[in-house]
Amino acid sequence: MATPSFKIHNFAIHYNSMSISTQVVEDVVIKFAGDSGDGMQLTGSQFTNSTALLGNDLSTFPDFPAEIRAPQGTLPGVSGFQLHFSSNRIYTPGDNCDVLVAMNAAALKVNLKSLKKGGIIIANSDGFDSKNLRLANYPDGVNPLEDGSLGNYELHVIDITKLTREALKDIQMGVKEKDRAKNMFVLGFLYWLYNRDMEVTISFLNDKFSKKQDILDSNIKSLRAGYNYGDTVETFTTRYRVEKAKLPPGKYRNITGNTALTYGIIAAGEQSGLPIFLGTYPITPASDILHELSRYKNFGIRTFQAEDEIAAITAAIGASYGGSLGITTTSGPGMALKTEAMGLAVMLEIPLLIVNIQRGGPSTGLPTKTEQSDLLQAYYGRNGECPMPVISASTPSDCFAAVYEAARIAVQHMTPVIFLSDGYIANGAEPWRFPQKTDLKPIEVNFKKALAEGEAKFMPYQRDEKLVRPWSVPGTAGLEHRIGGLEKEDITGNISYDPDNHQHMVKTRQAKVDMIADHIPLQTLDSGPEKGDVLVLAWGSTYGAVKSAVSELQEKGKAVAHAHLRHLRPFPKNLGEMLSNYKRVLIPEINNGQLIKIIRDQYLVDAIGYNKIKGTPITRAELVNAINELL
Repeated sequence: MATPSFKIHNFAIHYNSMSISTQVVEDVVIKFAGDSGDGMQLTGSQFTNSTALLGNDLSTFPDFPAEIRAPQGTLPGVSGFQLHFSSNRIYTPGDNCDVLVAMNAAALKVNLKSLKKGGIIIANSDGFDSKNLRLANYPDGVNPLEDGSLGNYELHVIDITKLTREALKDIQMGVKEKDRAKNMFVLGFLYWLYNRDMEVTISFLNDKFSKKQDILDSNIKSLRAGYNYGDTVETFTTRYRVEKAKLPPGKYRNITGNTALTYGIIAAGEQSGLPIFLGTYPITPASDILHELSRYKNFGIRTFQAEDEIAAITAAIGASYGGSLGITTTSGPGMALKTEAMGLAVMLEIPLLIVNIQRGGPSTGLPTKTEQSDLLQAYYGRNGECPMPVISASTPSDCFAAVYEAARIAVQHMTPVIFLSDGYIANGAEPWRFPQKTDLKPIEVNFKKALAEGEAKFMPYQRDEKLVRPWSVPGTAGLEHRIGGLEKEDITGNISYDPDNHQHMVKTRQAKVDMIADHIPLQTLDSGPEKGDVLVLAWGSTYGAVKSAVSELQEKGKAVAHAHLRHLRPFPKNLGEMLSNYKRVLIPEINNGQLIKIIRDQYLVDAIGYNKIKGTPITRAELVNAINELL
């Protein structure tokens, strides 16, 4: 086909006799959905990367089955990727989508409820044959693409499979191999629809398949075929453009929570001067941290994939005892296995970072779905009186600063620290502004290297004003001392079964954790009046939904405020006073009510909970309704 001549006039492009207008919109939510083998995660990730380079603000939510290869064509086998991008600041992947790409009948059925009325459906007709309709539990003879049930939407039925095969007819590959490139056809078409450049994805494909020429050629040809399809088909008369977002100045990159967490660990190692040792065992959704961190051996980082969760944490404890910053990563089931060793780290009083990327439970539960399921486990899930600081991240990019803070507390207070993220944060992505070294708090490390003047013998449990004991590296002459899980005698560190000493040591270990509150920032409001009708107190991945909901109500003149906790144990010293300034306190959580139990216990506040336990995030609209009910 010859290149069409065109001119641009008031965003209208005239292709010979066909006129295509370009509409500027503020924000768009797209949901890519299909079988777990349809490549929807890759498609969404590539569209995200292209969007980030254009300077839009964005937020993503990947959603995929637990099975490696889920049953094809079934409702549980649907894999989705939701992307919200905008010319304004945004904080969530969006409550409802403007565009739904449905590669088969199951993808449409699962996701139609989240599509806005009047929204666009791009349906692959090949995925709506009798077999796919039956697997998606449609009644015999019913095809939603043909029965008029989608009349409230802008429906575009495209035989993506056939068009992909046609584009690849000159490539010597089997039909199955060619069909794997149909996600690139979809991506190319969406690039056309939203005025995106294909070069980012072409560069990615060249890197990924540089040694597999047929696969490389098929993906690039399919991508370009999808883009060209938009240029030639007459059913689409409008393209869309989202302007660059007005973000604070700086250098940005697109980042997921697990990647940001990895960079935060590296920064903590660099700022403290400590070697990093990761002892871990693969578990969804934490495994990416091992994969990413293992790439940075040039920073003196050692990664160790152990045979099980217990070996992983005990290896990290050994590394910390030897003068490294020991880290172990896991999810809820792995935390359960690590608990005895966590108690050992508390007894030894050495720095250790335990990273828990939460998921739905109990047991194996919902391994690929998000949940704030382990706060009570982090607080109380060990035998004996075993206090540990708890820090949480609120967004993907916040993982950098939050895990850095967790490492700082572990090192400077000689204690294991639990860091909480979850599947929503870990796999989600957003723009991240590169921090400067001057933005980072220093992490001071003071190894004890010799006996002080007048000190006759090393006392490993002699404490400073923060109740912190000295950190001495094994093998240092004159600083030999006993370690182990048995109770320690105060100051000497010898084994002690004395009841008074045990009570004293239990109280001391608790006081050391409590005193950390003197060395963390006071709690601040994210937004809203210092006194008012409702305070929404939240933690973790509810941040975006809470911020969006509270902002909407504030614009309507409601006296609603939002406070988001990073330090969950100990709480900031002024939190109790802040809670008393509001008539009602609402605590939204993706669990059955965990933070609310702790708040009620510590502050005697009659807080109200809003709980959702469906493996999906709380939405802005749900919170707006909950807050309005309180008002």
